[in-house]
Amino acid sequence: MTIKDTVRKYSQKLKYVTHIPAKEVEILIGFLLEKNNIWMHLNYHNEFKKEKELEKLVNKRATDYPLEYIIGKASFYGESFIVKEGVLIPRPETEILVENALEVLKNKNCTVNVVEIGTGSGIISVMLALLIKDIKIIAVDINEKALALAKENAKKHNVEDKIEFRLSNLYENITENDIHMTISNPPYIANDYKLPENVKYEPSNALFGGIVGDELLKNIIKETTNKNIEYLLCEMGYDQKKSLEAYLKDFNVADYSFYQDYEKFDRGFTLKFKV
Repeated sequence: MTIKDTVRKYSQKLKYVTHIPAKEVEILIGFLLEKNNIWMHLNYHNEFKKEKELEKLVNKRATDYPLEYIIGKASFYGESFIVKEGVLIPRPETEILVENALEVLKNKNCTVNVVEIGTGSGIISVMLALLIKDIKIIAVDINEKALALAKENAKKHNVEDKIEFRLSNLYENITENDIHMTISNPPYIANDYKLPENVKYEPSNALFGGIVGDELLKNIIKETTNKNIEYLLCEMGYDQKKSLEAYLKDFNVADYSFYQDYEKFDRGFTLKFKV
């Protein structure tokens, strides 16, 4: 059976778990053959000899098991990152958070010191380290497995000299007092929210933020002001703008703005405190 026929056959098994079943089968074939998409299409009429291995992967994906965990990687900001079970999978909308941080930091005429809270696979810190020449980052997480993976990604992209990884609950193990910015994509989903099937395979402590969902975000805002850090950039839930905007009235905020994701849902904010 050719690669083309194989894609046609096995895409039928994935039509209820993804809107791009044929594309995902191609990705799985490429993973098995260690070939890229260009090679795949140049060899579409060649015989495929790993059908049994493919069938196992397709059957696993058909249970809503995330494709990224199967192939061990995900794309973010045009770069490839290692992903592993037990650590949150990167989302495209988090690229906007990185872009917003770049906008704030691009005109700094000194080495900028940044804290990332809840680094996960390390994508935010690694991208900032790649995009900003003079930067030092402290990336923290409560998940040792996440920190180990983040270190792998920093090493893969040759920025491990710019990032220090620490086991810390928020600012618990951060004593530095010269931080310019904190950035975070924290858990912000309400505890009783029913997750889509595929998301259930991801770590709950990276998803759920409390009874309402914004409790951790509010803690980060409060602790950031206590640290006299000028900027705070966070991702948030689509329904949390009103609550967070009201919460900000209790703090010495110089300026703030909210932004939307690619689907036009409220997705995050940039805060500038008076320091």
